[in-house]
Amino acid sequence: MTTIVLSAGAALVAGLAIGYFVRHFIVSKRSLAVEKKITNRLEESRIEANKIILEAQEKAARILEDIKKEERERKVQVDKLEERLLKREESLEQYNVDVREKEKQVQADLTRLAEAKDLVAKAKERVEQELQRVAGLSVDEAKASLFEDIKQRYQQDVLEYVAKMMQHRRDDVEKKMIEILTTVMQRYSRSSAAEFTTTSVQLPDEDFKGKIIGKEGRNIRALERLTGVELIVDETPDTIVVSSFDPVRREVAKIALEKLIKDGRIQPAKIEEKVEEAKQEVTKKMQEAAEAAVYEIGIFDLPKEIVQILGRLHFRTSYGQNVLRHSVEVALFAGMIAEELGLNVDVAKRGALLHDIGKAIDHEVQGSHVDIGRKILKKYNVDERVIQAMEAHHEEYPYASPEAYVVASADALSAARPGARRDTLENYLKRLQELETIASQFNGVKQAYAISAGRELRIFVTPEKIDDFGALELAREVARRIESELKYPGEIKVIVVRETRAVEYAK
Repeated sequence: MTTIVLSAGAALVAGLAIGYFVRHFIVSKRSLAVEKKITNRLEESRIEANKIILEAQEKAARILEDIKKEERERKVQVDKLEERLLKREESLEQYNVDVREKEKQVQADLTRLAEAKDLVAKAKERVEQELQRVAGLSVDEAKASLFEDIKQRYQQDVLEYVAKMMQHRRDDVEKKMIEILTTVMQRYSRSSAAEFTTTSVQLPDEDFKGKIIGKEGRNIRALERLTGVELIVDETPDTIVVSSFDPVRREVAKIALEKLIKDGRIQPAKIEEKVEEAKQEVTKKMQEAAEAAVYEIGIFDLPKEIVQILGRLHFRTSYGQNVLRHSVEVALFAGMIAEELGLNVDVAKRGALLHDIGKAIDHEVQGSHVDIGRKILKKYNVDERVIQAMEAHHEEYPYASPEAYVVASADALSAARPGARRDTLENYLKRLQELETIASQFNGVKQAYAISAGRELRIFVTPEKIDDFGALELAREVARRIESELKYPGEIKVIVVRETRAVEYAK
């Protein structure tokens, strides 16, 4: 057994030794192969490096050569540039020399000119002194004398020229104005008859008066209290007269009475019911009238509150002319005039339609209808251009835009059409008297007469106090006073008559 173990141990040691030598041999052989391979690679790398170095040297040489060539070319360019700069510098030095020479010449010329001016001034002064000594007049006195002589000599020529120019200008303006207004009036063909609102209600018979009055007057008191009007029942047969300063209240009372008469049952409760129905009907009528008006004009974006206030003008009249109908006419006229003149048609139409909106509530609010209208339009943020166009139609405010003149012209055109308005005899006579009074207040006026229904004012002056120039000035001043102090439709022609007579008797 021991022998076997020893034999196995010896065999194992022998195997290990043989394995070690075999492995050593293999490793040595592989090391030699690797070393050879590395040596080959190093040799190849040296050859490749030498090749790259040679190529880099060749490329560097070429680049160096290019740089030297470019440097030579740049040096040539720099030399040429230096040469040009030298030449320019020489030219500038020469130019400076020439400029200094010319400055010296100009300075010398200025010195000689100043000396010459002094000599001329002294000579002029000596001449003026000699002329004053010879004439015995100073310069100012001579000027005044010359001007007076020219005025006396050419006064008539200047007067005729001024009169001719004024007449020529007036003729041109009137011709263009007539052409535009004629075109506008031809395009607008609505009837010119004025509207008259009624305040009376017809009764079927006299017995209805007693029903309307009621027991101890309770019915009529209830109706007057609810509507705010005064009922007059005894003056006209079969008629009740409705009296109130408010046209809307008057219309409500009229409609309520008509409904009560138709119903036949007249008592306080029924009166209250019918008055409420009448108010709703009147409100509806005003709204429909205002909407029809703005639709006719072609304006669709007015604030709802403005349209409601505008509707109240349906029951308002001025000199017998329905104010809403008048506003529509003015808007149509203004639109056509603005179109003819190339102005803003929309602003002119809006300003014309709203120019009398203050009359809708002028009996409720203090102030002129123009001021009230401005406040209403400002409250609802209406365009400032529209406010400027409407506020000057009675000349309470200055004309701030061309459209303001258009609105004023259209307003006068609508009011002055034949039959459009009616005036009272008292107002007519008052206007004639005011015209003559204004003219008589001027110095030199002998007599003044308002003729042609107040459309013409003839003024006779004292010829010793007013010359021809003064007559022209007097006519202008009287016209300005009339424009600023009176209200009238259309225009008034002012004529100043200056008559001189030379009388001599042959004996």
